Amino acid sequence: MTTKHQTESHSAELLVARYLEELTSTGRASAHTIRNYGNDLADWLRFAERSNINALEPSHRDIRLYLVDLDAARYAKATINRRLSSLRGFFRWGQIAGLFEHNPAEAVSSLKEGKHLPHRIPPSDMVRILRVNGPRDEQGKTRLQTPIQMRDQAVLEFLYACGARISEAAALTVDAVDLDRGTARLFGKGSKERVVYLHALAIESMGAYLHFARNDLLRGRTDPGYFFLSTRGLPMNTDAIRKMFKTTLIQAGVRAAYTPHDMRHTFASDLLEGGADLRSVQELLGHSSLSTTQIYTHVSIAQMRKVHKQAHPRA
Repeated sequence: MTTKHQTESHSAELLVARYLEELTSTGRASAHTIRNYGNDLADWLRFAERSNINALEPSHRDIRLYLVDLDAARYAKATINRRLSSLRGFFRWGQIAGLFEHNPAEAVSSLKEGKHLPHRIPPSDMVRILRVNGPRDEQGKTRLQTPIQMRDQAVLEFLYACGARISEAAALTVDAVDLDRGTARLFGKGSKERVVYLHALAIESMGAYLHFARNDLLRGRTDPGYFFLSTRGLPMNTDAIRKMFKTTLIQAGVRAAYTPHDMRHTFASDLLEGGADLRSVQELLGHSSLSTTQIYTHVSIAQMRKVHKQAHPRA
C-alpha cells in the first residue's frame, strides 16, 4: 500500500526532475552546476522523507533544521550555503511557475564564511604543467606531439593566457577564435560576451592543434563547430577538462591539488603583480562587480609580504 508520504516524495522527485530539465534546456546553468543542484536537492528530499517533512511545503523552520543537520554532520559552511542556495533556486522557480505560494528558503540566512583566498600556481609549477604536453622537452628540444597532446596543450595555454573559466573553454567555438589577431570571444555568466587576448605561445599551441590535430579528433564526423574536441569528435566538456588537468598534474610531478580554475586565479594575480589596473583585470575576467576582482589584490599583497620577509635583511 502506498502511503501519503511516499506519494508526496514521488511528486517532489518528479518536480525536481522537471526543474533540472528546464535548466538544461534553457542553458541557464552549466552541466556541472546542474549536477550539483540535482545532488543538493536529492539530499534535501532524503532528509525530508526521514524527517517526515513535506519536501514541497516546508516551513522556514524545517529548512533551518536541515541546515543544522548538515552542520552536525560536519559539512563545510560553503557546502551548507550551496545547499541552501539550491533550495532557494528551486522554490523561486516553483513560485514563478505558480507551483508554490512562497519561497521558504528565502527566510533562512546563509552561514557566515571566512574569506578564502584564491590558489595561485607558482611559476615553477606552472612551467612543469605547461611542459608536459608541449612541443619541447626540458632541454628545449623539439619532440613529436600526439593529437591529444596538441589539444591538451592548447587548452592549458588558452586557460592561462586569458583567464577563461573552464565552462567558457568548453563552449568556445572555432568561429569565436581569431588567431591572426590573437583574440577570442567568450560568453560568460549570464551569456555576457567579452573579448580576451592571446599571447604568442597560446596562439602557437592553438594554431598547431587547429591545423594538425583537430581533424584527427573529428574522425570524419560532422563538425560540431566547437574549438576543443573530445577523442570522439564531440565538444570537450568541463568534466573532460578537469580530468585532463588532473592527469597533467600527475605527469608533471606536481603534488599540489590545483584545479583548472586555479589557472584563472593565477592569470589574474600575475596581471595585478605585473602592474595591471584592477578595472582592466575585471573586464578581462568578465566580473560584473569590481569587488569580486578585489580578492586578487589580497593574493598579490600576500606575495609581496612574503618577498619582503625573504629579501629584507631585518625581516
